[in-house]
Amino acid sequence: MCGIVGYVGHDNAGPILINGLKRLEYRGYDSAGIAVWQTDDDIRVTREIGKVKNLAANVSPEEEDAGTGISHTRWATHGGVTELNAHPHRSWDKQIYLAHNGVIENYETLKSMLLSEGVTFYSETDSEVLANLIAFNLASQRGKVTTKSVQKAIRASLNLVEGTYGLAIMCASVPGTLFGARKGSPLILGVGKHEMMLASDASAIRARTSEVVYLDDNQLVTLTDERFTITTSDDSEVKPEISTLHWRDDEADLAGYEHYMLKEIYEQPSAVENAFRGRLDIEEGTSKFGGLNLTRQQIRQIDRILIVACGTAWHSGLVGEYLIEKYARIPVEVEYASEFRYRNTPMEKNTLVIVISQSGETIDTLEAQREARRKGYHVIGIINNVGSTIARENDGGIFQHSGPEIGVASTKAFTSQLTILSMLALYLGRTRDLSYTDGCEMLDAFKSLPGLVSQTLELAPAIEKIAKKFAHYDDFLFLGRLELFPVALEGALKLKEISYIHAEGYPSAEMKHGPIALISEKCPSLVLAPDDETLRKNLSSIQEVRARKGKVIVVTDSNEVPASLADELVIIPKAHPCIRPILMTIPLQLISYYIAVELGRDVDKPRNLAKSVTVE
Repeated sequence: MCGIVGYVGHDNAGPILINGLKRLEYRGYDSAGIAVWQTDDDIRVTREIGKVKNLAANVSPEEEDAGTGISHTRWATHGGVTELNAHPHRSWDKQIYLAHNGVIENYETLKSMLLSEGVTFYSETDSEVLANLIAFNLASQRGKVTTKSVQKAIRASLNLVEGTYGLAIMCASVPGTLFGARKGSPLILGVGKHEMMLASDASAIRARTSEVVYLDDNQLVTLTDERFTITTSDDSEVKPEISTLHWRDDEADLAGYEHYMLKEIYEQPSAVENAFRGRLDIEEGTSKFGGLNLTRQQIRQIDRILIVACGTAWHSGLVGEYLIEKYARIPVEVEYASEFRYRNTPMEKNTLVIVISQSGETIDTLEAQREARRKGYHVIGIINNVGSTIARENDGGIFQHSGPEIGVASTKAFTSQLTILSMLALYLGRTRDLSYTDGCEMLDAFKSLPGLVSQTLELAPAIEKIAKKFAHYDDFLFLGRLELFPVALEGALKLKEISYIHAEGYPSAEMKHGPIALISEKCPSLVLAPDDETLRKNLSSIQEVRARKGKVIVVTDSNEVPASLADELVIIPKAHPCIRPILMTIPLQLISYYIAVELGRDVDKPRNLAKSVTVE
């Protein structure tokens, strides 16, 4: 989950690397470091605990004159948050400088071997083992160090490694050259004019170039300011495919908002519109998707759908389960991606697997996709990152087109996923049994969605006042029924992520089967009470909370909820049930955001978290 940026070119590497790290800081912000060539052919390493701004304040003018360098922002796995554990790491003989994203699972075995050979270690990390291993294999070759000998040492070292890695490497004996390699962790090559870059994410490259090469597993790239070569594990050279980034660099700016999370909450009208733009077939009363790579006959033969995801995407999958079963009448199961690959899950022959990942690089989801494809199942992805590994490896997909999401707590990506899943429910339903009339009603709902989201966002000032009243409670319950139960889970997750308040989501009716023991004046409940067949039951649950002196916030689209029944009442616009979960989500996002702000939390960089989870 760490962020890597490397640069080789004619400009000063220091500012370019620092700017790139700032773009990648959502991937980790425990520490940051930079290693750059100096004019005296020395490589200077600067590392600081904490955020990139701490590093930026300590980068010397000499480092700004360098034309080659690597840098890293860390999310700690092996070893505590210390300067010695920060990257880049330097080998004991000062030959290899390395920034690593991933986990070396057999690092203890490799470290023991190197220690027996007299190699010295300074950190607790698995990454330093890799730097020393490459240096050891390089020294074992004897003779003059060349680009070829470094490539050979890297390849020999990686053949011994068990685990995942995205690597940016420099060798002190080969100036003006960077080396990169990947397996399981993302790494992108940026191709500029008289310069090349390596990065974990396109956001770090976009300010310099829009031309990128997405590296595949087991590929090794060697780059100078004018050229690059890519080789596979058998040293065969690969003809690269250069892709063009289609989002603007200014899309990753704050644009006047205090936090990225707030900006992305307010981008949801356009995010949901981008999700359905060009995908509504008015004449046929259905939605359409061009990238599923399934015929209508194959779709009619689907007996079961398995949705695989992690975190917020798992919650969107749970909403999708309700919607697809309701409108398409296909049985759906939702699995944690981290569990799926280790379970022998019984699957029907005609099972469609759907993976959901905003980044398209979530390692658990990627490995689950690979497992499903290995077993012969058709896998489609709901992905925001077009060039991601998951997007490149699946059998078909639906891109969200939400634009970059920088805030660690997902907002617009979640509602975009809900929009796509609802449209997918329509598409599958119309291919099977759903009527034309029902399809047209759902299409009308999608067309109204951006406006309804904007109306819901107008409630923000009132929600901010509610949040300030409830910001100093230590526990929350979020309650919902049917497709709003996953929304309750998502609301609880958002509050936990950015405010550090303990919160749990439950089906409303399940409260009396245990969680009701938590109800007191010190544990508020937020209840989602839609105007549907569950309204009376939800009102009864609210009465049960009130009878035990629990405070209640009610989010509803009904005018039948007595104001006296709730401590705070948030009324959202009425909408078709297929889009109601999207509108119900927005007040929960705003409540979590404003509570976190009231408590002085770092909203965009909450403690212990990172945006793209690329380690198991």
